[in-house]
Amino acid sequence: MTARGTGVSLADVIGVLDAAYPPALAQSWDSVGLVCGDPGERVESVTISVDATEAVVAEVPERGLLLAHHPLLLRGVDTVAASTAKGALIHRLIRTGRALFTAHTNADAASPGVSDALADALGLEVDGVLEPVPGPDLDKWVVFVPAGDADAVRDALFAAGAGRIGDYSHCSWSVAGTGQFLPHDGASPAIGEIGSVERVAEDRVEVIAPARLRAGVLKAMRAAHPYEEPAFDIIALAPIPSDVGIGRVGTLPKPEPLSAFVSRVHDALPATSWGVRASGDADAVVARVAVCGGAGDSLLGAVNGADVQAYVTADLRHHPADEHRRASGVALVDVAHWASEFPWCAQAAGVLRAHFGDALPVRVCPVRTDPWNVESRA
Repeated sequence: MTARGTGVSLADVIGVLDAAYPPALAQSWDSVGLVCGDPGERVESVTISVDATEAVVAEVPERGLLLAHHPLLLRGVDTVAASTAKGALIHRLIRTGRALFTAHTNADAASPGVSDALADALGLEVDGVLEPVPGPDLDKWVVFVPAGDADAVRDALFAAGAGRIGDYSHCSWSVAGTGQFLPHDGASPAIGEIGSVERVAEDRVEVIAPARLRAGVLKAMRAAHPYEEPAFDIIALAPIPSDVGIGRVGTLPKPEPLSAFVSRVHDALPATSWGVRASGDADAVVARVAVCGGAGDSLLGAVNGADVQAYVTADLRHHPADEHRRASGVALVDVAHWASEFPWCAQAAGVLRAHFGDALPVRVCPVRTDPWNVESRA
């Protein structure tokens, strides 16, 4: 144990974890982040585990942080009394100045995340996301404006939040053309006269803006535009797949039979009573593989369209697996839930060590938290 008063601020550790595993990536039903602990206090070590169990908590030094993948309090609770199993763990942590932090589906979706760690353990070179998180809803704005007023309109659009692409701002595209209009009675044209066709040298200005800013961008554009009735288009763009999301797709160093690939999975992951189960032609060649750390049968549809020969995940149920194998040539490799996510612990440890170095001791807890702990004996 390190000496009292050393270590780093818990708030600083949380900042690093939130940057690596953004809370915004968590599913709406999930519970991630700080469970107990004071962000203003210091932690002297970090212990990382898939689950926060009694045996794992016993491994966490006083004034240490337990970083767990699975939430301890996922479902709604109305008590953390010490007389309850989970409440007792919370009390035990708090009494000794220990903290608990969870990174769950946000760590699943992050890049790199849980499935990247699984892919790396299997020797895969990742080249895609199995089910990408859609990018933000975007609009393309096309505004036609007299050339002399184009800069003012652009500035107004930028000030309203348009024109940002990644780490760049003030992004736009323009081309010169000729605008034409005929003012009728009741109009108050900024250029031209009622009853006469007017042709004006105009710029076509295009910018991108988040759809959520549509009302503000419209207001800003109208305020800056010289015309009584500006001509413009708002085009809703198709979402762009991001580089984050659930599951990964990768390529083996060289193709190998399914039987050899199943052995590769067996050797790469920690041993469990669940073992490694597979469904497919043992002699079929596997070159590209989809993986999903944790329960993954909800992604079988995405797997079928991923151009892979095998899918590694956990908790595959009988009926979804049976239906998949009837309709698809993609082999299934089913491993223990805990084993599929355990490689993430080392990845998270690497994130913290890279940032804090010797200032914060970080270790992966060796305790196996797989609930299936009894094997049959032949």
